[in-house]
Order: sequence, then C-alpha cells, then structure tokens
Amino acid sequence: MNPQPVQPSGSGHPTPDPWQAFSYLVSGVLVYGVLGWLADRWLGTSFLVAVGIVLGAGFGVYMIVKRYGTFDEAPPHEK
Repeated sequence: MNPQPVQPSGSGHPTPDPWQAFSYLVSGVLVYGVLGWLADRWLGTSFLVAVGIVLGAGFGVYMIVKRYGTFDEAPPHEK
C-alpha cells in the first residue's frame, strides 16, 4: 500500500511540507560542502569547504523561500 503524494492546494501553490524544506537545506549544505572540499583538494587551500557550506545553506534557504514563501490567501482558521 503506497501513500499518495501530497497534492498542491487549489490556489496553485504547493502544500508546505517541512521534510521537503529540511531536505532542501541539508542537500544544499552537503552538495556545496562536497564541492568546496573537492576544490580545496584540487587547489590546495583549506577554506573553500566552509565557503561551500555557507553558500549551500544560503541556496537551501533561498529554495525554501522561493517554493513556500508566498501565499495568495490566508489559511482558514480552525474553530
């Protein structure tokens, strides 16, 4: 029995998923951290891994805000 994927709401915006937002952040840090580590090994430096981690975190936050940052209408209030 496979769970159905979360479908976007009728407003055209995706439904917020905290695990997907977390994966954007972690994958950005991992990918750019590894790229910085590889650049450090290739160039013989020792600071590019830190630059890659910071850039990856920034790009992860950017992707989260880009995907989930705007809503046309307020969510309904529960009574």
